[in-house]
Amino acid sequence: MAIKTRGKKLSLYRRVPKRYESVEPRKFIWLSLHTDSMSQAEAKAGPAWEQLVAGWEAKLAGDTSDAEQRFEAARELAEARGFRYMRVEKVAQLPMDELLDRIEAVPVKKGKPDLIEAAALLGGAKESEITVTRALKLYWNLAREKTLGKSADQVRKWENPRKKAIKTFITVVGDKPISEITGDDMLDFRAWWLDRIENEGLSPGSANKDLIHLGEVLKTVNKMKRLNLVLPLSDLSFKEGEAVPRPPFSDAWIRDKIMEPGALDGLNEDARFILLAMINTGARPSELAALSAPQICLDGDVPHISIEPVVRQLKSANARRVIPLCGISLTAMRARPEGFPRYWDSSASLSATVNKFLRANGLMETPKHSLYGLRHSFEDRMLAAGVDERIRRDLMGHALDRERYGKGASLTHLHSIIQPTAL
Repeated sequence: MAIKTRGKKLSLYRRVPKRYESVEPRKFIWLSLHTDSMSQAEAKAGPAWEQLVAGWEAKLAGDTSDAEQRFEAARELAEARGFRYMRVEKVAQLPMDELLDRIEAVPVKKGKPDLIEAAALLGGAKESEITVTRALKLYWNLAREKTLGKSADQVRKWENPRKKAIKTFITVVGDKPISEITGDDMLDFRAWWLDRIENEGLSPGSANKDLIHLGEVLKTVNKMKRLNLVLPLSDLSFKEGEAVPRPPFSDAWIRDKIMEPGALDGLNEDARFILLAMINTGARPSELAALSAPQICLDGDVPHISIEPVVRQLKSANARRVIPLCGISLTAMRARPEGFPRYWDSSASLSATVNKFLRANGLMETPKHSLYGLRHSFEDRMLAAGVDERIRRDLMGHALDRERYGKGASLTHLHSIIQPTAL
């Protein structure tokens, strides 16, 4: 790289690298640095050359059959030349001086403007058509901050409902470019869901989840790819009825049926001990499945487990807590002091496995019961024992409806509360 005097000003003089011969016909570059001060010229030379290289790289990227890549290259080339990419109709509306700046920035070679540069600076690059399938592929990268800190299993659980929503939409409407999605398409999708709600007994919540996840994918791609589309995604949700709470198991049922010797023998051991650990801790199945040895303390005056975001994220900040081990839950954790390796990488099948076993073996108190009902039973026993609401919420990992003050009850105090109610 050399800095030479050209006229009254200093200029950068350098050979064009072979890599850019296909997009830059000049063999050598003279680039004015707009100063006669050598110190200023030296400071400007590096950034000026980097800007040139960025422009050449963008032009190389635009020399492709991939329409989406060509459009991105045009956007990057405009930025390398110091302009924001705008559609041609927006460029036409610019004040005259700004429009002239763009026109004058287009290189002219042998009396002809550089068409690639002109398309980038004057908004002539054709935007690519992003189909619904392509939108989902783009979404994973555009929304990657949403998966930071998640385990592989959590990422899979996060991805699956979005994959499902997109697959369902394509089944009903087709894999069309998102720019061509109409209000009628969305009403067709809604009508398809309405038929299923009426004829198959599905809940409005299932339909609303699909609508939410579909909208999230399309809106994110529209925003982050700066497509500026008006997507017909509003006023589509179904009114949901009052949620039906999962019923708790009665203490008698837990004691006489579930805890009966041999009742759970056909269940794999990790699932069996997670179920039993739930009874006197009220911990979520996924929280117990994620426990590792450092979180299981069986020594000392108060054996306990510590729910922390080690293997996977917690449901919320309130879910971080310490729970004393009492009764059958203590026995279960002593049988698994290292945790539950079968479900470390994937807890997805845990509830389904347990629920299927309980139903098949007559251990569900009613058809509406599920494994999660053990958590509700634990809370009901605390409520019946007159346990303070703050302590109940702390043990369950629930938020308070007011600001939290202090550290809450000590581990010894919590143990003294749970022990009398333990099964």
